[in-house]
Amino acid sequence: MNEKLYYTADEIGQMIGVGRTKSYRIVRQLNTELEAKGYLTVGGKVPKEFFNEKYFGGSHAKEVIA
Repeated sequence: MNEKLYYTADEIGQMIGVGRTKSYRIVRQLNTELEAKGYLTVGGKVPKEFFNEKYFGGSHAKEVIA
């Protein structure tokens, strides 16, 4: 299982063209949403699937990122 399950804040910043501060703010916001739903989170990282769903709109995300 070599595929990463999470994006880091730095990777998110590069993907969407924002600075480090903004990307960490986005990760914190998404992790807060996950915690409210009862999920465990990792600081500075967000699950790829959740980020893709929230930012790119779900299944289309794989096409956008690839």
